[in-house]
Amino acid sequence: MRLVRPTVARRLRQAAAAALLAAVASACGSGHDAPGPSASSPSSTTNGAAALPGAGKPQVTIGDKNFTEQFVLGELYGQALAAQGYRVELNPNIGPTEVTIPALESGRVDMYPEYLTVWDRQIAGEDQSFRTAGAAYRGGQRYATAHGLQLLDPTPFSDTDAIGVTRSYAVAYDLSSLGDLRRVATTMTLGAPLQFRQSPTGLPAIELAYGFAPASSKSLDVGDQYRALDQGTVQAADVNTTDGQLAGGAYTLLRDPRKVFGWGNVVPVVSAKVLLAEGPAFATTIDKVSALLTTPVMRRLNAAVDVSNEDPALVAKQFLRSHGLVPATAS
Repeated sequence: MRLVRPTVARRLRQAAAAALLAAVASACGSGHDAPGPSASSPSSTTNGAAALPGAGKPQVTIGDKNFTEQFVLGELYGQALAAQGYRVELNPNIGPTEVTIPALESGRVDMYPEYLTVWDRQIAGEDQSFRTAGAAYRGGQRYATAHGLQLLDPTPFSDTDAIGVTRSYAVAYDLSSLGDLRRVATTMTLGAPLQFRQSPTGLPAIELAYGFAPASSKSLDVGDQYRALDQGTVQAADVNTTDGQLAGGAYTLLRDPRKVFGWGNVVPVVSAKVLLAEGPAFATTIDKVSALLTTPVMRRLNAAVDVSNEDPALVAKQFLRSHGLVPATAS
């Protein structure tokens, strides 16, 4: 996968922010005024030690959507910012995209993690299929900038729909990409939620792109796909690329070279006004977290919550501690 490099993403963001700077500066009076010098500003000292960069900045509210990965992301970003002195309120489980955007526009949340193709298709209204993640990011950033928002650096991991099979089934039929399903389609049952089976960006899209149709399909609730694969009631299933169950290596994801499922890299979406008020360390801290989130890492974090039933806040804290982004003594 070709990703826009962080330095390129940062230059795009800085250029966009510069264009908005004058307008934003004049509008900063509604809850995120850029703070002037004060005893708690980053340039001050406390007992001879420099204050943390978030000290004295306005409180920031981070929202996340209503599923495990988003809970983990919200905790990761929130705890990393708090370790830098920012006053962070986490507003978890705010709902789907239809809810997050109005929350961002109203100021109820100041930042939330979104998926690149979701942003481009559902919010920016882009009906084209971008050939690279970099092109998708630039398209999304253009829309964000025009609406007083900014996309921060994309994560290395990409979370999209995918078709998964058991590793033994993949080996038996030499399956590695979606196009290979043509060889087994006449005997294959595909399991998926009803929405995926009917959505024009789901099963119909991959049937058209790769030239196959399963012999039959079976409705499965989200979370039941792996059990159905293990029991053999389906031979292939709609899953997500960062599902925790994939961390163990028992399943094979079939590649999507035509990128029917798009680009699932997470881009934290932030109000440009908030970026100005919070200072450069705000975006830098978020970008540091994002850069660590590869696909194997995200699968392990999701597995800790979904498979091992650990608390997302604890999972995030342990990960951040291991990378020195929160102090080892943090409560």
